[in-house]
Amino acid sequence: MDSLPLPATLRPHLRCLIDRIVPSDGDPAVTDAIETFLLRQLAPDGALAKDRTLYERFLTALGAEFCDESEEAKDSRLRAAEASDEWRGFFRRMVEQVQEGFYTSPVGLQWIGWTVTDTAEAARAAQEQRGKLALPVADSLSLADRFDAIVVGAGAGGGVIAALLSEAGKTVLLLERGGNHGFGEIGRDPLRNQRLSQYGTNAGPDAGHPRVYVDSRGTEHTVLPHEGGYHNNAAIVGGGTRVYGAQAWRFHPLDFRMATTYGVPDGSSLADWPISYDDLTPFYERAERELGVAGDADSFRHLPGRSAYPMPPMRLNTQGRTMREAAAKLGWHTVTVPLAINTVPYLGRPACIHCQHCVGFPCPTEAKNGTHNTVIPRALATGRCHAETGAMVERIETIDGKAVGVTFFDASGQRRTVHAEVIVVAAGAIETARLLLNSGLGNDHVGRHLQGHYYPGAFGLLPEDIWDGIGPGPTTATCEFSHGNADESGRIVGGGMLADDFIPLAPTFMKGYTPPDLPRWGAVPKQWMRTNHHRTLKIMGPVQDIPSPDARVSVAHDVRDRFGIPVARLSGTTHPETVRTARFMVERAAEWVRAAGATETWAWPPGLGLSGGQHQSGTVRMSEDPAQGAADRFCRLHGHENLYIGDGSVHVTNGGFNPFLTIMAIAYRTGDHILRQW
Repeated sequence: MDSLPLPATLRPHLRCLIDRIVPSDGDPAVTDAIETFLLRQLAPDGALAKDRTLYERFLTALGAEFCDESEEAKDSRLRAAEASDEWRGFFRRMVEQVQEGFYTSPVGLQWIGWTVTDTAEAARAAQEQRGKLALPVADSLSLADRFDAIVVGAGAGGGVIAALLSEAGKTVLLLERGGNHGFGEIGRDPLRNQRLSQYGTNAGPDAGHPRVYVDSRGTEHTVLPHEGGYHNNAAIVGGGTRVYGAQAWRFHPLDFRMATTYGVPDGSSLADWPISYDDLTPFYERAERELGVAGDADSFRHLPGRSAYPMPPMRLNTQGRTMREAAAKLGWHTVTVPLAINTVPYLGRPACIHCQHCVGFPCPTEAKNGTHNTVIPRALATGRCHAETGAMVERIETIDGKAVGVTFFDASGQRRTVHAEVIVVAAGAIETARLLLNSGLGNDHVGRHLQGHYYPGAFGLLPEDIWDGIGPGPTTATCEFSHGNADESGRIVGGGMLADDFIPLAPTFMKGYTPPDLPRWGAVPKQWMRTNHHRTLKIMGPVQDIPSPDARVSVAHDVRDRFGIPVARLSGTTHPETVRTARFMVERAAEWVRAAGATETWAWPPGLGLSGGQHQSGTVRMSEDPAQGAADRFCRLHGHENLYIGDGSVHVTNGGFNPFLTIMAIAYRTGDHILRQW
């Protein structure tokens, strides 16, 4: 095969094809940019290398005469290919790839009026921060073989517990399978990030960690972290908090009493939590203070005894003002979106610079607060916490039912066994369940009740610009529909929050924000993006995921990761009531954008599927009775006095809000309990 991405004889065909998918309008820089992108991706080491043969076949089928035909004739040929059984799937992918090439290029961004406002400031801030968050370099060969505690996972919960224990005088081994990459290493690739992982992720895990996904037909698929069905969480020091959008919501008090409030729908595993909102209130306050959260506490009238936030809210942008005026017309109360982002200098870190690359990316100034720049540095500062990155835990070791240590592969691939008095597993709801199952630990609830969040919403096209480029984006929400909803068929089980969204990057906008009836190629979508990119409003939010015992994590023994460990197998779906709730919330979102003056609205109706993405939870849920769950009210695995869970696995239900603050609050509570038991 030719070592070039495409044979030279086909390059003119490619340029002519590109010009019909995204017309150059006489500017050769348009076609040049897209061609450069495609050839780079079609190279043997590129993301589209597997499509190279299809590109060659398709371009050859177009024939040498294609470039000499009229525009109408070319488009007719392409429409025929688009409708054919032979080319339909490839043509759809190819159109998306051409669009990606345009909307990730300077010429494409200029076309829609996108200006990256913080490039110089971000680069300068990244340079200043370099090395400040580096973990101490440690030699695994000299690693002690015994600690007071081992914490598996350096994310939202694991980071908190490691800090609490080490600051209380305990020696702690903090194991993280990902790295501790800096801002420049994680980068800002609009096609490789935690929001749009088109060709890869920027914060792990890597391709050495596949999973098995079972589709609705029962067919198993081996999937990589950036592919559909994987339900990825970042694998890096800080976990999801390294690259999240930092919406710092508390759960609604009724979120802890769903079964009592609504009853248990047939076929669901809906249950009450063994703890209440009141039990978590002091720990919510502690998390908000020690992490750093900005917001307006006075607006949260649905939360009893709501304390003040440590920082004032993010400044209001154009879409926020528009949404608040629209909500007032509807008689809806709005709240300020709470964010774990510095609006003023806080705890030694600067204020937000309002960049456009927040959700899915690291913060260049470290104004976005996660465990990587708050509690984990505190743990390391004690000198009693050893953080081991690139550490993949194989199993939890037990003797006579008591957890005594863990066996893991270190960054060099060497298998190590280290012992401890207390083990805390905080690897995320999917990986925590996988580890317990591979270790033969826990009851039949381990791995079941997997939940994430459906994110129903609606788009509206406004007559004037709504986007002003002031990041991070979300400022305004309503909790009017968190509970107490009904439609024509009766009471809705639960509800959710609706809010404005983060600033979408151009390829994300093209893929997910445009109307479903918009042509996918040609002059029309190109002009639509230029005219309407700044005029499109999106309102969305998470809804209560009604758990199902059949939505689960098991272990695929016939598929293993690069260490030879059986990988997670994901199967089942959420409960149909989740879909019903999501459809109700789509209508509320559409009502809101219409009140904002939208001349056109659109949405995608939700369907039944597995819900277990970045907000994953439920697989080791809490219960008083071991017959109803896998862990007790202090997150200790039933039947194991010294084995605790420190992540969203323990959530009985996942609330109608982003869950990370609840994960951290529970981790504070769990850490305090561990210390009281010592």
